[in-house]
Amino acid sequence: MEKINFLAEIEWRRQKMPLYAFLLLCLNLVIAPAVYAAATGVLERRQAYALGLLGLLTLGLIVYLFVVVFQPERF
Repeated sequence: MEKINFLAEIEWRRQKMPLYAFLLLCLNLVIAPAVYAAATGVLERRQAYALGLLGLLTLGLIVYLFVVVFQPERF
């Protein structure tokens, strides 16, 4: 039983993308209502969630490219 737990722990450390995707979607649940409220009824709720997600992805890409430019030896 210890081997199974150990292997599951190793696998979880390797695959962090599902965790990041989950955290991104949870953060979008906070940001999208703010976008919807700021639009004063011009946007539909679905568009507000899409804009929130697009903004989060853009911010993530900016951070990633910043790290790649200033720390190229890591990649």
